[in-house]
Amino acid sequence: MIRKTCPNLDRQDALETVLEVPIPEEMYTQMGTSAALRWRNLRALMKAQSATFGNVSTTHLQAKSDNEFLALLKIVGAPLIPFQVHLLNCTLSNPLKNFPIESSTAKYIVHQYVAACGGHSALSSTTSMYAVGQVKMKGSEMQPGDDSVQIRGNYEVGGFVLWQKNPDLWYLELVVSGFKVSAGSDGKVAWNQSSSQPGHANRGPPRPLRRFFQGLDPRCTASLFKEAVCIGERRVDDEDCFILKLETASNVLKAQSSDQTEIIHHTIRGYFSQRTALLVKFDDEKLVMMRPSTGSDRVFWETSVESMIQDYKQIDGIKVAHSGKTMTTLYRYGKSINHKRKIEETWRIDEVDFNISGLPNETFLPPADLKREQEQQ
Repeated sequence: MIRKTCPNLDRQDALETVLEVPIPEEMYTQMGTSAALRWRNLRALMKAQSATFGNVSTTHLQAKSDNEFLALLKIVGAPLIPFQVHLLNCTLSNPLKNFPIESSTAKYIVHQYVAACGGHSALSSTTSMYAVGQVKMKGSEMQPGDDSVQIRGNYEVGGFVLWQKNPDLWYLELVVSGFKVSAGSDGKVAWNQSSSQPGHANRGPPRPLRRFFQGLDPRCTASLFKEAVCIGERRVDDEDCFILKLETASNVLKAQSSDQTEIIHHTIRGYFSQRTALLVKFDDEKLVMMRPSTGSDRVFWETSVESMIQDYKQIDGIKVAHSGKTMTTLYRYGKSINHKRKIEETWRIDEVDFNISGLPNETFLPPADLKREQEQQ
């Protein structure tokens, strides 16, 4: 079950408090040994502060500090894809013979995917969406070497709420083990912030949240992979799949890089079932080079994210995935030191709806400190 309200313990005759971010009942029961302590921790969450789970140390996901845990939450729970997505007419309006075989095959696969998800008419009629879900995460320590890494420890439990308006306006709030990460896009800039850290603007044009491509938004998925190429076939969880691939252009990578960080490559792959035409796996791999402020030693961060997408259900005539598992591998090498870490996220969608009436653009405004920074520039 997912909890949306909490009893008002200040006044017994008052209405229940509506939570900004619905959370799993399991997380609520872990937030304290008494109702009063749980309520105090929930209030801290609503004020974008970290909650205290009794006397338990907050070294979750094998992180060594709160800041490290929040950084991992951003990497795993709220990453962006490298492409700016424009919603396209995904019907086959031009003859496929006008394109190379790899591109024409990809366009045909996307055309079948659109049909499997509900058809072009149903997808093009949606202008906004809302989703509530819950997550479970566990991870490994940062281990030396490049051998296989074992994930240990207990699951960290959390929930998220996601709003979107075609498609550059979106907002996410994610709460895991008493820590909150927010991310959003107002159509001009994409940003993120956490419980204890100020807002941070992502470089380059606004881009969609990766979570949309885990079966949540077929429109964005179709528009993204319409420009892909088909590179072959592979069997994924007993499903024969076509593989569609997108490579990020060098000028796009440069726009998203900074003086201290250079993105070497960022590749996305989608695995579409030959039986159902639905997306069953979504991968991306990113390599970043970090330049030190002093000295010449460089450090490389390689991030690999693999999402298995399952449990498609029809909502308002559109098929949406309601569960899945994401495995993130962080590999750091350079300065003669190799380290690797893995984090597993299991997620489930509890509610999803389209064409939300009365959803204003003000919902997607960036944090006040980030807005002031933009105005000063």
